[in-house]
Amino acid sequence: MNAYHGPDRRRHKLYVTRNTEYHLRDKRCVAVRDLWSGTWRADHPAIGKVLFGAVRPGPAGLEPQLEPSVDSLLWFENGENDILTSRLTGIERPEKHIVEAYPAAM
Repeated sequence: MNAYHGPDRRRHKLYVTRNTEYHLRDKRCVAVRDLWSGTWRADHPAIGKVLFGAVRPGPAGLEPQLEPSVDSLLWFENGENDILTSRLTGIERPEKHIVEAYPAAM
């Protein structure tokens, strides 16, 4: 099998916290799902927001990260009320059937 060596063209990422999945297309949050019930959260404030970056708690407070990683917090810019998630427990690629199941309104 030939391994692909070009640029990564995948647009979707799935960021997982202890209770929530954040589904992003490019850097925009397109869906949020409760991890335990599997229910899509149409009312979550991160939906439609662009990922500004990630931070990790450190000795001097929250330290900026170049890329989100396990144990960092996602940072969505939201005007005066920025959104910080809880710590990431995983970063994955959502399966195609999950991407196709995103709620239409999101």
